[in-house]
Amino acid sequence: MSSGPTPGSSLRRLLALTRKETWQILRDPSAIAIGVVLPLLMLILFGYGLSFDIRNLPVAVVVEQASDETTSAEAALRLSRYFVVHPTRTMADAQRRLAAHEVNAILRFPPDFARDLARGEATLQLVVNASEANTARMAAAYVRGAISTWQARDAHDGHPAPEIPNVTLEQRLWFNEANRSQWFLVPGVIVLVMTLIGALLTSLVIAREWERGTFEALFATPVRRGEILLSKIIPYFAMGMLGLALSVVGSQVLFGVPLRGSLWLLVLVSSLYLLVALGIGLVISTKTRSQFLANQITFLVTFLPATMLSGFIFDIRSMPVALQFITQVFPARYFVSSLQTLFLVGDVWALVLPDAAVLAAMAAVLMGIAYRSTHKRIA
Repeated sequence: MSSGPTPGSSLRRLLALTRKETWQILRDPSAIAIGVVLPLLMLILFGYGLSFDIRNLPVAVVVEQASDETTSAEAALRLSRYFVVHPTRTMADAQRRLAAHEVNAILRFPPDFARDLARGEATLQLVVNASEANTARMAAAYVRGAISTWQARDAHDGHPAPEIPNVTLEQRLWFNEANRSQWFLVPGVIVLVMTLIGALLTSLVIAREWERGTFEALFATPVRRGEILLSKIIPYFAMGMLGLALSVVGSQVLFGVPLRGSLWLLVLVSSLYLLVALGIGLVISTKTRSQFLANQITFLVTFLPATMLSGFIFDIRSMPVALQFITQVFPARYFVSSLQTLFLVGDVWALVLPDAAVLAAMAAVLMGIAYRSTHKRIA
């Protein structure tokens, strides 16, 4: 009688399959590019190319009757790093420049500004180009902030200004004291990197085996489906963790993003999300058996939601209620929440543990579906 399978033989088969899959990755330039080059490239593109901060905003300043007060206010705008002041004689000329996109905002000082300011009833007119809603909101806020700063300084110099009689505002920025959008954008890049490595690459693995006809060759061997799945998971898991390491180091070196939470907790949560991404890729790959179809489906169900519906770029609380509910289905939402907490706030267990629990449950379900979907038969 032949003896049954032993743990030693199972381990040898797993190692052989994993070695084969690793060599296949190393021989594929596209896999190396996605796993090694892409993390650094995305970090640079999103860190330097995507920013919600406003610098050197062109503002047309219309002073219809010059005075010491208008000169002081205009100087406050000039001294700010956020604005480039363009003195303009008339409102009509300023409107022309606004329509031609030469300036993004118009600040108009009416003829009686100095007299009205002395009475405590001064009014300024602010016109903002709202074709880009986010830029318009920030531009208006920055201009108001500059005028408020000028009012406070003017009042301190013995010239009381309206609306702020004896009130001093002390502002503190928590968790992002540098007030840089890169500090919350760069951690989100890790989500995209691990989504591409985990879901996109693995979605092509089994589908590629079916298309090349090499998957049927495994049917004649004693290899088990669990060993097949593990041999696909292990190399891509290692590649995903390499992408995580490159992203974390790059965020520290290039952008100075702080990591206030525990590194081991970041690795743990990232591992759970990577398992979720791997599970999604394997499920798609086993169901489609076509690399093209697997690629399209993976892009639609993982990368797009990770970009648009995870809180990485757009605040989920500003979305419609129905869409907020839909975002709970996508694992990227929980990973982004944990990343922003660990990088900027610290080990806030009340936030990180629920996210980690959801990711662990998703990983278990997806791996179970992938296991059941892998059969050693052609049909």
